[in-house]
Amino acid sequence: MAVGIPDEYRGETVKAFIVLKPGEVATEEEIIDFCREKMTAYKVPKLIEFRNEIPKSAVGKILRKILRDEEVEKKKK
Repeated sequence: MAVGIPDEYRGETVKAFIVLKPGEVATEEEIIDFCREKMTAYKVPKLIEFRNEIPKSAVGKILRKILRDEEVEKKKK
């Protein structure tokens, strides 16, 4: 799941939120390298955050707004 988050230099940058399957292991560098091979440069996430779960609505839709709002709050602190 990727979300555009505020960035002082660029205005906005891409941050990926990753939930690994049980037993799987990955590093930020591996994720970014994989994305560089498969995506155009402007779509490659600059930041990676590993999570246990991603917020979803009652019908299972991913709530990107909550992820973005969390990042905005982090920047304010």
